[in-house]
Amino acid sequence: MPDFSTVQLHTPRLHLRPLVEADVPALFALYSHADVTRYWSHGPWTDDAPAHAMVARDRSSLASGESLRLGLALHTAPEALIGTCSLFNLMPQCRRGEIGYALHPAHGGQGLMHEAATALLNWAIPALNLHRLEADIDPRNTASARSLERLGFEREGVLRERWIVGDEVSDSALYGLLVRAWAHAPAG
Repeated sequence: MPDFSTVQLHTPRLHLRPLVEADVPALFALYSHADVTRYWSHGPWTDDAPAHAMVARDRSSLASGESLRLGLALHTAPEALIGTCSLFNLMPQCRRGEIGYALHPAHGGQGLMHEAATALLNWAIPALNLHRLEADIDPRNTASARSLERLGFEREGVLRERWIVGDEVSDSALYGLLVRAWAHAPAG
């Protein structure tokens, strides 16, 4: 697998870059927000230890090409992390991977996650020779479903009662994107 530690992407409004230790407070603010983790497989963070662990784990997984998580920052405030966008569970033999993302609610409704995910997929599809991308979301997360569908993902099924977070049991809606259907690829 390639070394992802130098991957940086730019969109008209965003800079996507690897996480650094200075991002810990912003990561904690993001993943401790109940609206962000409402439909996740874990509850809100209660301290910054998981943020430190995320940055450390990402350093290793970026260098090994195991996964790619990029922090999202506005060009107008490049040091202020507002979200993350990730590729993980990469399977080179099957040319497949999963996408995940999180955006602080203060920045929602502006098309920023679509912009970030489009940039990530435009880079990843040719760079990793991907054939298929997948996403797993809580079916009640209609905003995430709309985002995936806008990217060209199709809902392919539901895994019933897949997650238990606290006392809440929830399903997983599975989405897939075949690269041949990727409509956002830049002209050649």
